[in-house]
Amino acid sequence: MQSSELAEAWSRYKVWGDQKARDALITQYAYLVKITAGRVVTSLPPNVDREDLISAGVIGLIKAIDQFDTSRQVKFETYAIALVRGAILEMLREEDWVPRSVRERVKTLERTYLELEGRLGRPASDEEVAEVLGMEIDDFHSLLADTGRASLLSLDDIVLSSEGHEKIHLADVVHDESNDTLAEVEVKEMKRVLGESIDRLPPRENLVITLYYYEGLTFKEIGRILEVSESRVYQLHTQAVLRLRGYLQRDVALFP
Repeated sequence: MQSSELAEAWSRYKVWGDQKARDALITQYAYLVKITAGRVVTSLPPNVDREDLISAGVIGLIKAIDQFDTSRQVKFETYAIALVRGAILEMLREEDWVPRSVRERVKTLERTYLELEGRLGRPASDEEVAEVLGMEIDDFHSLLADTGRASLLSLDDIVLSSEGHEKIHLADVVHDESNDTLAEVEVKEMKRVLGESIDRLPPRENLVITLYYYEGLTFKEIGRILEVSESRVYQLHTQAVLRLRGYLQRDVALFP
């Protein structure tokens, strides 16, 4: 679909409610579902079928098309990927396929990052975290990689909801400058706190989060930019999400 045809389809659907235009938009952006499903989980457990991920992602895509405000200066692809990813992760959470040992490992890492930052007054380095855990640095990096692949460590794994409000995904706040348009004070405060938490990340972790969620780059592409291996980018992503989850635990009123 050419850009002019795409703009016309959006107009026909949003202005006139043309269902054929809606169907055309779903077809046009269907590729986002397959791309996102492939990025969410690198290896699926036996009880989860890839087609289930695709089905959940399609629901997220349709929701994105229905809710997207074409008057806002936001790329639809960025908005849609966040909702597609969130729908897939929500389906996986309902399956509850992550072993209890992995959940405990995640909690331990979150707690360690948070305690060290409180003690040091800055984000802890890999070496400092590894020392507290009594691990060699290579073993610590392997732990990060294994933990990230075995669990739902994603910005969208932190799904927030409050009475009377629609669910908000953490990815929605990355480079989001539309806070002033929100009427709900509570939602504004959630976004403010989440944005500040992202800003607290070490520079390389912040960059990985921005490139992955906002720019839509793959770990391999980010690795080329940072001149590091794909596995190292995976580790940086895991560390960033662990830190964010720890930061948000302090705001139990906003994030129960």
